[in-house]
Amino acid sequence: MQMIIPLTFAAVLFCTGVYGVLARRNAVLVLMSVEMMLASVTVNLVAFGILAAGNGDAIFTGQIFALFVIAIGAAEVGVGLAIILLLYRNRATVNIDDADLLKY
Repeated sequence: MQMIIPLTFAAVLFCTGVYGVLARRNAVLVLMSVEMMLASVTVNLVAFGILAAGNGDAIFTGQIFALFVIAIGAAEVGVGLAIILLLYRNRATVNIDDADLLKY
């Protein structure tokens, strides 16, 4: 099987997510970038799961772990959006540079 296409896609997706986390100051965009990195992990899990199945055996380990990562990602989005909403209510901005409440 051609593994280069999904692995390259996952690498590009992950690098784009890392760039988004490091370059953005908007908390919503940082959260979206983290989700992009989780999506790349999901692509890798499915690709390696298919590679591990190899000779036609029905092994769904990669797909099961991918579903687990998607569930964790959904929970992470819920918590992250709640934090961003509270930040917006308290500071009237979603700039992560202004989220210095725990500094003092």
